Amino acid sequence: MLLRQLEYLCALAQEGHFGRAAEVCHVSQPALSAAIRKIEAELGVQIVLRGQKFGGLTQEGQQVVSWAHRVLAEQEALRQQLSGMRGGLSGTLRIGAIPTALTVASLLAQPLHERHPKVRFCLESLTSRQIVHRLSEFELDVGMTYVDGESLGAVHTVPLYGERYLLLTPRHNEFSERSMVGWAEAADRPLCLLSPVMQNRRILDRNFAAAGVAVHPVVETDTVSAIYAHVRSMGLSSVIAHAWLHLFGVPEDMRVIPMERPPHEYQVGLVLAGWRSESLLVNALLGVVCEVDLPGELERIMRQSVNPAGVDLDEVDRGEVDRGEPEPR
Repeated sequence: MLLRQLEYLCALAQEGHFGRAAEVCHVSQPALSAAIRKIEAELGVQIVLRGQKFGGLTQEGQQVVSWAHRVLAEQEALRQQLSGMRGGLSGTLRIGAIPTALTVASLLAQPLHERHPKVRFCLESLTSRQIVHRLSEFELDVGMTYVDGESLGAVHTVPLYGERYLLLTPRHNEFSERSMVGWAEAADRPLCLLSPVMQNRRILDRNFAAAGVAVHPVVETDTVSAIYAHVRSMGLSSVIAHAWLHLFGVPEDMRVIPMERPPHEYQVGLVLAGWRSESLLVNALLGVVCEVDLPGELERIMRQSVNPAGVDLDEVDRGEVDRGEPEPR
């Protein structure tokens, strides 16, 4: 059985279509189909349910695909080790990140690329549930998601930073002179938020619920860039994570105001499958994490973003800010 044949099988399982899998593998569809049949003949089991089109995998086929993922992952780990022995780490580091952490990934990829210029990066925007699944299927090397929220299963986690929340809102409204905003007050604004399929939104919903309110956003989306676009064009507000400021900053004619600290705060971190401790690329990434002051950098950017309005974040953190009452609309 050839490794190339296992690659074809994994591509078919991923794409769910013979034609698309053949395109991904840069082979003809008959060649891919023939490779799959050779695997079936060698193992003596039916792997694929066939009809006029791809009908899915048999129960045996699902086991074979899981095994194929492990074999290909071990092959990649061997390539990395041999590359390191030749004096230069290379390969592709596959990262799956929730949208709220996508901007932070560049703060780790940049120093890693400087140390290992031959390393390439494949970064995908995924939900936390997709990340856990793709890790278990050996389709990702590392995930970036919340590490102390919803269950992640049997994985290894490395906390990176605690997520802070701010209200991104037009500069001239009832909150213009405020130093802090409560969750119940923010819920009364016309909002643009991530969709409920995202864990960030589910966390925000819990924070609003703890304040005794529910939110009904004007716009829901699954990307941070779309939030910024609609907030600007429609004059909406949004509760954003402070990590977003690294890339998107504060749009013109808008300001960010610290939100009241919620009852529970969540950590964003790296999620690793246990066997990946032997991956040279993952170990290199972990080395960067140990040396980069990620929480400090994000804190610095947040302070720069709120200080033009004269907000003292230390007072906010100590609860010494008098929120006052918002002016009538």
